[in-house]
Amino acid sequence: MPSIIKIIISMVIWGSIGIFVKNINLPSVELAFLRAVIASTVLALVYPMFKSQRDSENLKENILLLILSGGAIGANWILLFKAYNYTTISNATLSYYFAPVFVILLSPVVFKEKLTKSRLIAAAGAMIGLFLIVNNQSQASVSSPNHLKGIAFGLMAAGLYGSVVLLNKYIKGISGYMMTLIQISTSALVLLPFIIYRSALTITNLKNLLLIAVLGIVHTGLAYLLYFSGIKELEVQRAAILSYIDPIAAIIFGTIFLAEPLNLYQIIGGFLILGSTFIGER
Repeated sequence: MPSIIKIIISMVIWGSIGIFVKNINLPSVELAFLRAVIASTVLALVYPMFKSQRDSENLKENILLLILSGGAIGANWILLFKAYNYTTISNATLSYYFAPVFVILLSPVVFKEKLTKSRLIAAAGAMIGLFLIVNNQSQASVSSPNHLKGIAFGLMAAGLYGSVVLLNKYIKGISGYMMTLIQISTSALVLLPFIIYRSALTITNLKNLLLIAVLGIVHTGLAYLLYFSGIKELEVQRAAILSYIDPIAAIIFGTIFLAEPLNLYQIIGGFLILGSTFIGER
């Protein structure tokens, strides 16, 4: 299968996560834990395909950063799933794609990078886009709409994802696949004490079981497998451009399968956020 097709398929798969999350009757903590457990198992089984000698050589010096970023990923999933529960898929996805803006604003502090004019324009454009989305909501889009709360959860998830991006810049000599495997496995371990404390991990019906299996195997294990096998043979710039298939697919899926309405202001806001993110990354 051509590399570009692998990346496109992985992005479309990730774009459909919201539909599955909205149909699983399980708290966000338990859902994030099960996703991490299933996904890390799948990724561990196929790890020999991606095994690299440098991974074992450099693992010890990076282990603390990997644990911290893994914990952030677990918390990030919980907040994102909560965002899906409180607002539309498009709102949750677009607010989550605010993560690169956080990275742009924090990079001068963390890495002493120059905050260029184009990056400032990108950040301002994304903020205007978010303002348009927040102030133009349809109360008929979800059964119990609380869009501001959902968008807030999406932004918090974006902040955590931004922290993962920043932490990953300090990790050296570890392949992307190994990094993901350890981070997702760590997220499962970090969430385990909460699962034990809550004692609420019960799957009441076959539908939930099947959807959780799809979320862990397809949306995480298979999607990452396709992504990492494809990105090895693809230019970084092209892969970055293709990543925008994810939010676009999410918005399309939400509109088609859940009949979530989109008004003109929300569409303009979405274009501003995604366009600003693209400019900032370039």
